[in-house]
Amino acid sequence: MRRLRACLGAAAAVTLAAAGTTALVASNASGATSALGNRWYAAAPYLMPLDNDPPAAAAIMDASGLKAFQLAFILAPNGGGCSPTWGGTAPVSGDTAVQNVISTIRAKGGDVSVSIGGYGGTKLGQACADAASTAAAYQQVITKYGLHAIDFDLEEPEYENTAAVRNEIGAAKILQQNNPGLYVSVTTAGTADGTGWFGKQMLLEAKSQGFTPNNFSIMPFDGGFNGAASQTSALTNFNAILRSTFGWDEATAYAHEGFSGMNGRSDTGEYFSQADFQTVLDYATSHNMDRFTFWSLNRDRQCSPADNGGRTSGTCSSVAQNSWDFAKYSVKFAGATPPSTTPTPTPTPTPTPTPNSCKTAWSSSSVYTAGNEVSYNKHNWKAKWWTQNEVPGASDWGPWQDEGAC
Repeated sequence: MRRLRACLGAAAAVTLAAAGTTALVASNASGATSALGNRWYAAAPYLMPLDNDPPAAAAIMDASGLKAFQLAFILAPNGGGCSPTWGGTAPVSGDTAVQNVISTIRAKGGDVSVSIGGYGGTKLGQACADAASTAAAYQQVITKYGLHAIDFDLEEPEYENTAAVRNEIGAAKILQQNNPGLYVSVTTAGTADGTGWFGKQMLLEAKSQGFTPNNFSIMPFDGGFNGAASQTSALTNFNAILRSTFGWDEATAYAHEGFSGMNGRSDTGEYFSQADFQTVLDYATSHNMDRFTFWSLNRDRQCSPADNGGRTSGTCSSVAQNSWDFAKYSVKFAGATPPSTTPTPTPTPTPTPTPNSCKTAWSSSSVYTAGNEVSYNKHNWKAKWWTQNEVPGASDWGPWQDEGAC
């Protein structure tokens, strides 16, 4: 998977009405004085502000009309402890880099949500002792950045840990209670049946704790999906799971349901085009779903020939596109009209790169630190941070940066 990940109403009509409402109002060091409508937080695509060649948020806003960003990811420190960091390495307490990104977005009339968890790394639900301490760690993030929205991205390996999921759901409930108006989404893995066993256990945990977020979103990719039809089928099946778990009717379940896609080529080689996104968008809006987002804005641009568009990249989509094509579907979901663009360019043939010499082979038992280089699967890789026994290329948001074929 990627990275990778209070009810709007009891009926579909309430969901649409809530699109124009505002959430928590706060004043803070990052410059936020008011929130956007909830529909914008529901439409916010994921952006890694510190990794994967971060694009300029202001440029995306100007070109696409986007107003909200889902910043990723908050993790426990790589060295251990129950305090929030960006990606396991940059403590939130001392952060200025992400705060500057947020300030730029807010100065242009936008806002951010922050996503916690994702694929890989140690989650705070795993590291903290209980729900209260987990919530206290996340409250530091909300307070520092004056957040009006937060996303709990619960996936492998954390969602296989019963205690960790209990801490995360418990923390989400505490944050919802202590921050009136906070928009809360919960994102988990998608399967053809809607979501798998661990996703269903997470829903049961939420039910047992009496916790209802704005939405539960699934990620229908990396699981044998093939275009939009397979994704909308999974969303239909997930709706049935929500109905049976919580006793909701169909409209209420859709009002608590979300979609989180992956633009272009997925981790497992599935392809999702602009046309697929339009189809799922039509499904989401016609069923009055609460959320439509994707992973990620870092990938919402065409690969250059040197990037080798035939593989999954963390910095481009591997499909023919204009920059920020996929962001415009989020803009539409929010109820706004994106600027018009020139036609999608014809793909440029990718030349066969000249291989570089291979570095020393990667070893699962060795410890690597930032800057160390290895070879694996006929590619050279550079470590972004401390790592051990994490396979190069297992995920684009992991500790290894692909340096090309060797």
